[in-house]
Amino acid sequence: MTWVSHIAVTGTIVYAVTTDPLLTAAAAVGAVLPDKVEGSPGSVGWNTWRSRHRGWSHWPVLYLALIGGLAQARAYFFYDAAFFSVLTWLFIGALLHIAEDAVCGKVPGIFPMQKIGIRLFTVGSFREYLFAGFCIIVVYAGQYILRM
Repeated sequence: MTWVSHIAVTGTIVYAVTTDPLLTAAAAVGAVLPDKVEGSPGSVGWNTWRSRHRGWSHWPVLYLALIGGLAQARAYFFYDAAFFSVLTWLFIGALLHIAEDAVCGKVPGIFPMQKIGIRLFTVGSFREYLFAGFCIIVVYAGQYILRM
C-alpha cells in the first residue's frame, strides 16, 4: 500500500480503538516505519531497495518482541506510562502496516524467510484506494453499530 493509505487506515483503526489523538499519531508514524527504515529506491538504488523491501523490517515477530520488551520495561519504570504507551502504539502501527501489506503482496510470517500474503490489488492502483476507503467505512460503521 502507499503511505497515504497506510496512514489513513491505521489512523482510523487506532482512533476508533483508543479515541486518543496522541496514540493515533504515534500509530500513524508507525504505519510507515517498516518502509522508512528500508530507505527509498532513490537513496540505495532500485535493485538494492527491491531486494530488501518487505524483509526483516516487515517481520511481525520483531515488533511483537519490542512490544513485549516495552511491557516488561514498563513494569520497572511505571512512572512514565505515557512514554511506553506512545512507543507501544508506534509498534502497533508497524504491525498494522505489515497486515495491510499482506493484502497486496507477501510479507514475512513467523519465520523471516517464510512469506505469506495475498495480492488483492497493485500498490498505488484505484483498487487500493477503494480497499482503503472500504476499510475506513467498515471501522466507522462498526463504531456506529456498537454505540447503538
